[in-house]
Amino acid sequence: MNMSPAATRPGARHATAQAGEIRLHYVSAGREGSPVLLLHGFPESWWAFRALIPVLARSHRVFAVDLPGFGDSAAVPDTGLDSRAVAETLHEFLRALGVGPVHLLAQDISGGAAFRLAAVHPEAVASFTAVEAGLAGFGLEALADVAHGGSWHIGMLAAPGIPDLLLTGREVDLLAAWAYPSMTAVEGAVTSTDIAEFARTYSRPGGWNGAAGLYRSMLSEGAEIKALAASRPLAMPVLAVGAGGGPFTEQTFAPLATASFTAVQLDGVGHYAAQEAPEALGAALLEFLSGVDG
Repeated sequence: MNMSPAATRPGARHATAQAGEIRLHYVSAGREGSPVLLLHGFPESWWAFRALIPVLARSHRVFAVDLPGFGDSAAVPDTGLDSRAVAETLHEFLRALGVGPVHLLAQDISGGAAFRLAAVHPEAVASFTAVEAGLAGFGLEALADVAHGGSWHIGMLAAPGIPDLLLTGREVDLLAAWAYPSMTAVEGAVTSTDIAEFARTYSRPGGWNGAAGLYRSMLSEGAEIKALAASRPLAMPVLAVGAGGGPFTEQTFAPLATASFTAVQLDGVGHYAAQEAPEALGAALLEFLSGVDG
């Protein structure tokens, strides 16, 4: 179903698709080439890929989806969805679109759901790219340990009812005064217009529920993810892209790749690589995809 978006880019086509019980909003671009599916992180939506999409669409069909409970996708319950449910929803989404196997790119907190999708449904994934992402059971939980340098926001988001209590009406403040200034390194990469677009969807009723579900999942699924990785490692080519997090992404995913593995480090870039360095990320991704498709 086509829809009128709140924010868009030239050449981007907005639509929704029914994925199981959840209707997902997505943007597509490009008419030819192998398909690429982009999964955003937090505090993001498909808009995180606003500048990367046209880079990839020169030679690929590109799909950037709002995860369940994020952006303009349907809201989810207060408890959110765990990474297993998100992975299965994304699998249904690919079936609804009738595309695949896709080159899958996951940024930030979407890494757990993306890994599950690739591990459980390898026939649907041609390649796997992790950008500034980690996995529970492989050190990601440590980011919630404030006593050892972790971030306060993970526990806050994971606590039932607390995001709505603390953040309602303060969405712009959170994004503009804390999230993006503290986790970006490229000045001007995220503008006030971008902040307004992200805040628009986080400020809707239940707008934090998607993130809450993934962070709760991250704090509890370590043993399950480790078991899945041991029994069903990644069978497709893997690219790990590090930026502000240094070698963390490479160290997480290198042991899980049973086919080819490539690592790229984007220097001078903070955590939000797709927003801060879309051309550099796009170049690295296109080189990797060319090798996979070739």
